[in-house]
Amino acid sequence: MINEEGTRLGAEAAHHLARTGLYQFEPGLTEAEFARIEGEHGFEFADDHRAFLAAGLPVNTPPEEGQTWTKPWPEWRGGNPDKLRAQLRWPIEGVLFDVEHGFWYEAWGERPADDTAALATARLHLAEVPVMVPVYAHRCLPAGRGTFGHPVLSMWQTDIIYYGTDLADYIHQEFEDGRGNVGESWSPRATAPFWRDIVS
Repeated sequence: MINEEGTRLGAEAAHHLARTGLYQFEPGLTEAEFARIEGEHGFEFADDHRAFLAAGLPVNTPPEEGQTWTKPWPEWRGGNPDKLRAQLRWPIEGVLFDVEHGFWYEAWGERPADDTAALATARLHLAEVPVMVPVYAHRCLPAGRGTFGHPVLSMWQTDIIYYGTDLADYIHQEFEDGRGNVGESWSPRATAPFWRDIVS
């Protein structure tokens, strides 16, 4: 069952984004589409993320002349399944890249001396951590039906920082010129095990 507060938060985030006028929107994802996406990719959207995508699906803006075509909004409807899988693997692959270059999470125990063994150990542990679902580019929310209000994290390998106290605040920070205009009360707290321990 979807939490009403999660639904409200996701709808608020969608309203903030629509108000910017930066993007066009397709109709929101349907329950059948959510079921297909979640079944194919093995996760469930958090309630606020689900409500955000149900309110309207942001459409990637074609580049201006001379710019590279990038698609920062995950194309959940009709997108390339391999690209979506890569976006979902991005946080884990980033950590593994850093493990290859010396990173080690001390809760995993002593790092194996052999780099191949270290990577294999890291993969085993990372298979157990919460799935991080892309919201926009490398900004992510934890997966999890029945959950909401997680901070949005910007994830670039193990350089992980807060980009919003929740989804609505993230949209304000990223798209409504809110970044850097935060007071002392702006104090996000990551909730997802493992990821919360490596936030910068």
